[in-house]
Amino acid sequence: MTSIKDISQACGYSPSTVSKSLNYATDVGKETAEKIRNVAEQMGYFPNSIARALKTNRTFNIGVLFVDATASGLTHEFFSSILNSFKVEADRRGYVITFISNQINRNRVSLLEHCRHRNYDGVMIACVNFKNPEVAELVSSEIPTLSIDYEFPTCTSILSDNLAGMKELTNYVIQKGHRKLAIIHGEGTEVTHIRLDSFFRTLNEKQIRIPKYFIKPALYHEPLHSQIATRELLSLPERPTCIFYPDDYSLLGGLDELEQHHLKVPEDMSIVGYDGIFLSQILRPRITTMHQDTETIGERAAEELIEQIENPRTYKRHRVVVKQDLLEGETVQQL
Repeated sequence: MTSIKDISQACGYSPSTVSKSLNYATDVGKETAEKIRNVAEQMGYFPNSIARALKTNRTFNIGVLFVDATASGLTHEFFSSILNSFKVEADRRGYVITFISNQINRNRVSLLEHCRHRNYDGVMIACVNFKNPEVAELVSSEIPTLSIDYEFPTCTSILSDNLAGMKELTNYVIQKGHRKLAIIHGEGTEVTHIRLDSFFRTLNEKQIRIPKYFIKPALYHEPLHSQIATRELLSLPERPTCIFYPDDYSLLGGLDELEQHHLKVPEDMSIVGYDGIFLSQILRPRITTMHQDTETIGERAAEELIEQIENPRTYKRHRVVVKQDLLEGETVQQL
């Protein structure tokens, strides 16, 4: 079995430098550390996880809290893309990820108890009811935590710029000549509040008023609810000219309803989505949507959480805002 001493002799660096490089310590130069890790990989070196944990006082295990209300799980393209990017960067830095639950040996425990039992070095909160007291307890604990698309005062947050994104998307539709805008929104999350606030602020800036019945509640990642909301909008004596959907996947329900009414997009009804998932760009007509950079969100989340784990005394909690990009498709008609 290859040892640290063997790697030291092979690459010409001291055992101490080799050990630090293999443990991703920050006081070794990047080029040196990468060279040492490449040599270790070529020599087939695998660290003993138990010895590594005893030496560093870390398990190199990160917990992920992912509780999806619509039960779509890892088929939810937005979150699955974030988690994949997070995992890739965590793997590169020598960490593994596991999912957090409320179970230990079939016994019900709190989220914090589960994290302590598993001895996680840190926790990434990707999708959950952020107002759950157990989540607040976990965030307020001694365990380094990071949240996605929600701000806690005590931990770093990675935020997709929904405020600017919705403003740009709304302005785009207005510039196409539309004034009768309907919006189907997701459940009452922080993201929903931000998007709705941005939507209405943009309308106010353009001195546009829409009736309350143009605003319909639905669920994220749930086509059926958006289909029902679309049906209600189409039944109005005066229909909107453009419908905003909670996300690209939910928009599929709207497309189905429009087809049942023999309405063409965008000739008879304009529509826009959100997220910019792959599916939205292969449909015809190509969906106009706001693309969220899930790869950057996941990568930055891993970088920030691991930095917090490895440098607890110097790390300062903050917010990271990731820019969104408008994907101009073919679903908004010029009036």
